[in-house]
Amino acid sequence: MYRFLLTRQWVLVTLLALVLIPVMIELGFWQLHRHQARVAQNALIAKSLDAKPVPVEELTAPGETLPREDYWRQVTATGRFDAEHEVVVRRRTNSDDRVGFHVLTPFVLEDGKVLLVNRGWVPAAADQKAFPKVPPPPSGERTVTGRLMASQTTDASGIKDLKGLPDRQVMLISSEQQAQLLNKQVLGGYIELTDPETDSPEQIPAPDHDSIGNHFAYAIQWWLFTAAVPVGWIFLVRREVRERLERADSEEQAEPVPA
Repeated sequence: MYRFLLTRQWVLVTLLALVLIPVMIELGFWQLHRHQARVAQNALIAKSLDAKPVPVEELTAPGETLPREDYWRQVTATGRFDAEHEVVVRRRTNSDDRVGFHVLTPFVLEDGKVLLVNRGWVPAAADQKAFPKVPPPPSGERTVTGRLMASQTTDASGIKDLKGLPDRQVMLISSEQQAQLLNKQVLGGYIELTDPETDSPEQIPAPDHDSIGNHFAYAIQWWLFTAAVPVGWIFLVRREVRERLERADSEEQAEPVPA
């Protein structure tokens, strides 16, 4: 009765089912791991934002790679803005998803080292090659507060570091690149300013650490799909058996009765 399972069509169906089961199980675990990573990141962001601000040089130094546990930490720094060497970071969006620039201004500390400060978002000019209109940074010595962030890379952000850009425009916020351009000691990472002046670029919102996304639901979905594969295979086999039995009965009834 089940010899049809050895036919080419049914062998292919069975092989497809056997391949789908481990693939969908793995996809479910992939989504689960993404869920766990999102939960861990939310906890880290909340912990960092709640921590008391500390002087930036307690957490980073020139040439250092910022450890993940220090991402989003509140830090302070005292010095002055270097508006002459300010650059803008291309293709950045604001809270309304408008595309523009982030304003990256060197902040010279009292000991001569430089901290990169992302002062916020400004809209792009009509000509993408033109430098946008940017409110100037405040002059004189001052203390700033911001969220400490790691230098951006293409691997981590997915943003290509394009060459041949217009003057004073960059694709990534990189302390290593700016150290070469400025020929100064630049602290690893940068800060997102959280205490802007009244007339300043649009402030960058705090990172979302409340939502966890749909990764856990997707994991459950993939595992339900996995369970559905053998159930579906059994259903198809039973239907095929039933149809073959019905055809056999019909052929038997259609046979002429001997005289």
